[in-house]
Amino acid sequence: MRRSDLVQHKEKEKGAVTRTSQIVFGERQHLLRVLDSLEGTDLPIARMQQERRTLEDLIHARTRELNQINTAWDEKIGLVLSADAKPEMLEKLVKQAPEEDFYLLRLISEHPRANAKTLNKLGKHPYGAIRENVARHPNADAGTLTWLSKDRSQPLWYLVAFNPNTPTPLQRRLRDRLKKLGENQLAR
Repeated sequence: MRRSDLVQHKEKEKGAVTRTSQIVFGERQHLLRVLDSLEGTDLPIARMQQERRTLEDLIHARTRELNQINTAWDEKIGLVLSADAKPEMLEKLVKQAPEEDFYLLRLISEHPRANAKTLNKLGKHPYGAIRENVARHPNADAGTLTWLSKDRSQPLWYLVAFNPNTPTPLQRRLRDRLKKLGENQLAR
């Protein structure tokens, strides 16, 4: 899990932490690796069977949790990862996905066939990694990039500065800002 996956939520202030699909999927992947590792060990049969059952139960629990976040989660991930993914289908998946389906939405924000309309919607998502992907995406439009350049919660302006779809005047301003930062660092 990347550090940026530890997103701050209002629920955390109330004591409850939202488990996003990014977190649950990561847990399931780790459990699958542990199961693979277990398969290659020389343990007594009874212990091997018990540990396998326990791991399989935990893996199934994570799968159920993913399906509670977004129905038919694995199938939707498969659609996004398919070479046949169409921009309209990606747009529909974004509209249907709950906000806490970080993993699905992050995959779509990286997808080469995501269109400008889809990226505009994703550019407003609270998860920083999704906004970063939109800021560097070659299909992001000028309006989305301009909006992202004003985001003060993280340095998206840097990514926007090097996106070829960024309007030239904005690109110049952002690159000047970068140049000034570099000069300030050298002066120290």
